[in-house]
Amino acid sequence: MSSAIFDLLKGEIIVSCQAEGDDPFNTPQYISLFAKAAQMGGAKGIRCEGINNITVIKEIVNLPIIGLLKDTFENGFVKITGSFKDVDKLIKIKCDIIAIDGTFRKREGLTGPDFIKEVKKRYDCIIMADISTIEEAIASVEAGADCISTTLSGYTPEKQFNSNHPDFILMKLLSERISVPFFAEGRIKTPNEAREAIKLGAHAVIIGTAITRPRVITSWFVNELNTMKI
Repeated sequence: MSSAIFDLLKGEIIVSCQAEGDDPFNTPQYISLFAKAAQMGGAKGIRCEGINNITVIKEIVNLPIIGLLKDTFENGFVKITGSFKDVDKLIKIKCDIIAIDGTFRKREGLTGPDFIKEVKKRYDCIIMADISTIEEAIASVEAGADCISTTLSGYTPEKQFNSNHPDFILMKLLSERISVPFFAEGRIKTPNEAREAIKLGAHAVIIGTAITRPRVITSWFVNELNTMKI
């Protein structure tokens, strides 16, 4: 089953359909319309957070779903699908791939790779390990992760930076050092950046903010013009 999904997604665009806080699009109905628009535009997969959001998307979109549940660690940094209860919920709504935090931070008393290893023992599911470093990626693959995503590069205590550009250095390392598909995700804003990720060996490209966050996109333009007023 995993090989068929990976064949379908190879060289394609996956759209991350999410909204947070007081964003006007932060309802399952609006988020599902982002997914529908992405499918109409040629996307071959959807990544989404939240049981209600995913459930509504599955009603109107016929694409593979990468599902996850977000929480936070004690230090406030984001945690992706960090409990066995979360995994169980995502399996019950039939997500095609489950994204799990593959960093070395502990949850359920286990590091990400150890948690992934235990999930593979308990469940028959395809796991995408969200990582921030090459070391986390290697450990997650050894633990049984079916694929890797660069989602967390720049968003963990171990790897924070202010760059507005994708982590092409990490992508190159993944291409050279891991044996499973890796997905490029994080700060990819242009078609040229997506193309570069594929050239560096990414199996597919996941794009979120640049497609599904109108408020953030607007702020990019506003902030750029504001620099001219200084």
